Amino acid sequence: MADTRDRITLTGLRVTAHHGVFDFEREQGQEFVIDVSVVVDLGAAASDDDLSKTVHYGELAEAVVAAVERDPVDLIETVAERVAEVALSFPAALEAAVTVHKPQAPITVPFADVSVSIVRSRS
Repeated sequence: MADTRDRITLTGLRVTAHHGVFDFEREQGQEFVIDVSVVVDLGAAASDDDLSKTVHYGELAEAVVAAVERDPVDLIETVAERVAEVALSFPAALEAAVTVHKPQAPITVPFADVSVSIVRSRS
C-alpha cells in the first residue's frame, strides 16, 4: 500500500561540497544532489492557513544546503544523516526521507548516479 501521509518534498537541491574518501574529492569539491521529503501533518496548517504549523520549505532548503556545505566527511551516508537531522529539527517534522546523489563519484565504469537513501523518524 502506498504511503499517503502528508509531506513536503524538495527534489534536486544542488550543492557543491568537499566530501569523499579521496584527497582530490576534498580539494576540488563536486556536486551533490539532495532529495528530502518531510512527513508533516498538514491539516492544521491548511485549515488555519498558518505557516507556523508546517515546515517552511524555503527555510528547509537553506538549512539542508548549509548542512551539506559544512565540514567535509568521508561518506555520503554521513551527509544523509546530517540532512535528516536538519529536517527533523523543524518542530512540525515527524519523519524525514533523504537521498544524497553523487553523480560524479570516482567510479571507473560508466554510470548515471550513485546515491544513498535513509528514513529517520523523530524519536
